[in-house]
Amino acid sequence: MRVLVTGGAGFIGSHLVDRLVSEGFSVRVVDNLSSGRIDYIKRHVDTGTAEFMLGDLKDPSVAMRAASNVDVVFHFAANPEVRLSSTSPDVHFNENILATFNVLEAVRKLGVEELVFASSSTVYGEPENMLVDESAPLRPVSVYGASKAACEALIHAYSKLYGIRSVILRYANVVGPRLRHGVIYDFINKLLSNPGELEVLGDGKQAKSYIYIDDAVEATLIAWRRSNAYYDVFNVGSGDYVSVDEIADIVAEVMGLGKPVKKYRPVLHGVGWPGDVKRIALKIDKLRGVGFAPRMSSREAVRETARRLLEEIVSEKGGAVKHI
Repeated sequence: MRVLVTGGAGFIGSHLVDRLVSEGFSVRVVDNLSSGRIDYIKRHVDTGTAEFMLGDLKDPSVAMRAASNVDVVFHFAANPEVRLSSTSPDVHFNENILATFNVLEAVRKLGVEELVFASSSTVYGEPENMLVDESAPLRPVSVYGASKAACEALIHAYSKLYGIRSVILRYANVVGPRLRHGVIYDFINKLLSNPGELEVLGDGKQAKSYIYIDDAVEATLIAWRRSNAYYDVFNVGSGDYVSVDEIADIVAEVMGLGKPVKKYRPVLHGVGWPGDVKRIALKIDKLRGVGFAPRMSSREAVRETARRLLEEIVSEKGGAVKHI
């Protein structure tokens, strides 16, 4: 089967490429490398097990070339920085909505039969009840979340109008090696600079679901393969949650730092920035129903990610990890 992975040099995309190549798929990657790294998939490109196409999906002609002669599109290209919502909303419109429209048009015109889309738990916004399943209303509080909800709506319309089988994956916070944004990465860098003090954006009581990258990729393929609907939506998480304060403690412990002094920087109702969601946890009963069982809890995913990212960050800086 011939597969296109948009954003395949990014964090989640590159791990998905690893898995697809290992299973013998013919893989094409398109990425503009704005946040992705060619190093993540270089070994596949060098050995000819994956084709790399440098291009920006905001250009419709790029989307057409990328989607030509493929059987399924895994659309994972997006700008992942939720914080940009309050300062540069146009980025999320262009990188997420416009790019997705161009991908859908290419899929429609070329007759690609299947699409798998990386959505986000941010589409739910601030839910009335912390635990949410796929039937919860979509009330995003960030432009990032709104852009993902808009993409879902577009995909639903294209699925119904043009018979494109579509699977939507509403990911929790996906973490693991190669991650270069988010709270764990932020905490490690801050503590490497000042081991005795840690700035925490928000009041530390924010709590969300996390999922390790290997579990996220496994869930992605299970949902794609086992969904029996023409348009289907799955929450993807570990089935639990962890607070920012707990993450700070885990990261400090992994780094061998004891308990640094926390300096909280809350805004609004204790969130880290405008558009941040205070508390949300994803129910994954539907995903479990098609055979998915997470191997790591949210806390285990955070701990393993802190360990792996610390190794990567210190190595990039030319040092060696002393405390794990």
